Amino acid sequence: MSFVDELKRLDPKDIGRWPLLFRVLAVGAIFVVLTAALIYFVPLRNQMPDLDLARAQEVELLRTFDERQRKAANFEAYKVQLKEMERSFGAMLRQLPGRTEVPSLLVDISQVGLSSGLQEKLFQPAPEVRKDFYAELPIKIRLTGSYHQFGSFVSGIAALPRIVTLHDILIIGESKDGGTDRLTLDVTAKTYRYLDDTEMAAVDKAKAGARTPVRPGGPG
Repeated sequence: MSFVDELKRLDPKDIGRWPLLFRVLAVGAIFVVLTAALIYFVPLRNQMPDLDLARAQEVELLRTFDERQRKAANFEAYKVQLKEMERSFGAMLRQLPGRTEVPSLLVDISQVGLSSGLQEKLFQPAPEVRKDFYAELPIKIRLTGSYHQFGSFVSGIAALPRIVTLHDILIIGESKDGGTDRLTLDVTAKTYRYLDDTEMAAVDKAKAGARTPVRPGGPG
């Protein structure tokens, strides 16, 4: 009987009755399979953390690539937007008077009240407050008149070529008989001027001095 014929006669459910040669071959085949599985899976299990890290890095790299690709695709649009912002900022900056223009602007604000038919009871410029590149000039104003005259005053302020904002608005009735024909308006008008190069240099110097740490003690 040939080897192939004997192999076909083997009963997989009754390995114990196989001839010795076939049992040895079966055990050897199982051993080879197990050894191959160990050789393959044990190193793979040890490398799983590295594999997970590589996958996470791949996801992060893909996200970064996608984000940069979108930015590159919109680069021209960004440049157009930036130029538009620069033009808008320049237009706003031109609405800020210089130091020499402030007195005439104060006169314009006062004239708006008078041309609206209001009586000026108080017009008191306060000390200016310096910001990053501009200075804020508050002006305390008290006017008397009617509601319609106050409306005309606000419209006139809005129509000025320079930026003027109104704050802390308070309207009080003056009529003793309870009428509302005569009113008092207390308001703080704020205008703004840009700082010249000398003033900007002084601001930068003050900021640099504020950032310099003070050493304890002094010369002995």
